[in-house]
Amino acid sequence: MLNQELGIGIVGSGFMGRTYAETTAKYNRHARLISVAGGTRAAALAADYGVDLEPSVEDLMARDDVDAVILTPPESVHLEYTQMAAASGKHVLTEKPMAPDVAQCQAMIDACQDAGVTLMVVQSQRFRGVHQRARGLLDEERIGDVWQVRHWSMFPIEWSVPVVGDRPWYADPEGGLFLGQCVHNFDMMRWLVGSEACQVYAHVSSHGDHGLPNLSVMAQIEFQNGATGQLWVCLELPGVAFPQSQFHSQVVGSKGLLDFDGYTHLDLAVDGVWQRVWVQPEFDLLDPMDPVRLESYATQNQAFIDSILEGQPPPVTGEDGLAAVELCQASLLSARSGQAIMLPL
Repeated sequence: MLNQELGIGIVGSGFMGRTYAETTAKYNRHARLISVAGGTRAAALAADYGVDLEPSVEDLMARDDVDAVILTPPESVHLEYTQMAAASGKHVLTEKPMAPDVAQCQAMIDACQDAGVTLMVVQSQRFRGVHQRARGLLDEERIGDVWQVRHWSMFPIEWSVPVVGDRPWYADPEGGLFLGQCVHNFDMMRWLVGSEACQVYAHVSSHGDHGLPNLSVMAQIEFQNGATGQLWVCLELPGVAFPQSQFHSQVVGSKGLLDFDGYTHLDLAVDGVWQRVWVQPEFDLLDPMDPVRLESYATQNQAFIDSILEGQPPPVTGEDGLAAVELCQASLLSARSGQAIMLPL
């Protein structure tokens, strides 16, 4: 099946639209970028890659030579566009967060299942070199059974304010930057533990006078397999960041420890001795053309393409996307009620 070539259409023309245009056109196998639709920069993006500009998303979905679509607009329209794609027989790779709430996530899953098309949700951190190697060590049982996971992401407020200014939907108190960031964090914790969460207790707040909601999070998670996790997110640090704190994980196993950050290193401790397993090459997080940054997106997109051509489930399913959104929803419910929230919702 891998001698076939999929036609790819991209909805959205911003930072992530350009990211996926670059990976599809220059890095991915068995796929060809066909067309672009949506957003004020769509004409420039289509011209830069020598592909068709469609006047509407509906026109892109109607093309017979588009087999799969990559959705990059805000999560508020993911359900509408996924249902449109499914009705047109198109496979879907949708940016995170999958949708604003669990009900919409489930509707996306149902639409794609009913149409018999693949639905994959973006979780690019799973495909970064550090995390792929950490997952490999867990699969090899180098540290035994996972008992505890601690995970944190920390950014200065000087980073958050411009991000929200560029993406106004991030100011939504029901989701916003909190949802956009924490779906990454919760997905990573589920992936490392290898189990679904069954309870979450969280405190979600903001500090200072910047006026942005839900930028500081602390959550305690219990998993069905008995493991526990702690999440610490602060997107309002006062002008400086902790070292190695953008996407950092520590894992306690029955036979050893892992310590790793998505942007720096992977360390393993067994038999009482620490060793550095791998160092992540540096890259510019804000440069859509940085080839090191693009590696995780190209690997992710290739997995999507291959899953379609091989008739296999994608590595990040709709159920995975739903679970990450559910943990975010549960955290907000817990913070507002002061109570632990049992899952599923």
